[in-house]
Amino acid sequence: MTAVSPDAGRIWTAARGPLLIGVIILFAAVVITLLRGSGEGGALDPRSFRPEGSHAVADLLEQNGVRVELTDNASAVDGATLFVTQPNLIDPERLADLSSRASATVLLAPAPGLGRLEPGTRQPGCPLADRAGAATMGGFTYEGEQSCYDSTLVRTGTVTTIGYGGIFTNRDIDEEGNAALALSLLGQHERLVWYMPSAADRSQQKSLTGLIPDGWKYGALQLGIAAVLIALWRARRLGRVVPEPLPVVVRAAETVEGRARLYRRSHAASHAASVLRQATRDRLAPLLGVPPGDDPSEEIARRTSRPVTSVRALLYDKEPVDDRGLVALAASLDALENEVRKA
Repeated sequence: MTAVSPDAGRIWTAARGPLLIGVIILFAAVVITLLRGSGEGGALDPRSFRPEGSHAVADLLEQNGVRVELTDNASAVDGATLFVTQPNLIDPERLADLSSRASATVLLAPAPGLGRLEPGTRQPGCPLADRAGAATMGGFTYEGEQSCYDSTLVRTGTVTTIGYGGIFTNRDIDEEGNAALALSLLGQHERLVWYMPSAADRSQQKSLTGLIPDGWKYGALQLGIAAVLIALWRARRLGRVVPEPLPVVVRAAETVEGRARLYRRSHAASHAASVLRQATRDRLAPLLGVPPGDDPSEEIARRTSRPVTSVRALLYDKEPVDDRGLVALAASLDALENEVRKA
């Protein structure tokens, strides 16, 4: 009988390709998510000399007596100006706590705003930025107690919200009144905490799985389902047990005769005798209540009144020297078995 069933090796062979692809995609998603938002050496980094960096603004601030402290985990903000480059990466409650402790807070492009304007030269239109004059502004628009540059810069209390960060970059710092506006916003106090949220900040608020976007999770789920379906498709089908026809039917008597001829041809009388003795002991053990493998000689002697030595010699020791002796041994074993059965 042959059972047609799936094989674990075949399932693994079929599924490992899609599973490997899914693991690679998931790993890439985690890495990208963890690295995204880190501004070190990049956009708005006060150490960066690249066009999108902010080294020029930081240098101007220090020349004007403002100490710039770059951090990716703001804590000591009391009495300082707090500049948050990516406020959306911070938990709102924590951001509110930092803003309440800082003497002044500047938030760059928190989303969502009321609308969005293309970056361009705009007039201040408010006393807050009159000294800076026209500047390159745009991005999100907001609502606040004071509104400048077509609502792309607003101030409520000590919190200033700006919708576009171009005025802080090395590329645009020398355009229009960008430098003056940047200095007026970030140089309000002698100490500036330049806060660039990173993966460490987000990990304080979320678990590792929480950092993975929902789209990646659903994608991984779909890949997993696809891998299972492919494995089921490629694997062998689980069907009913079916009979397998044999090429030829051999009767038991013919098998015995064939083995006997082999023993005779190889002159294996002693081996044949061992087989006969073992078979006799195996058949008598259940009748005598003797555990398999134990010597039944004493129990046989007790039931048949034969000497123990004679029984043991017949079952173990007596070796035939030729075919005639083998036939005699077989007859003796058969007679002994009949006596035990009749006893």
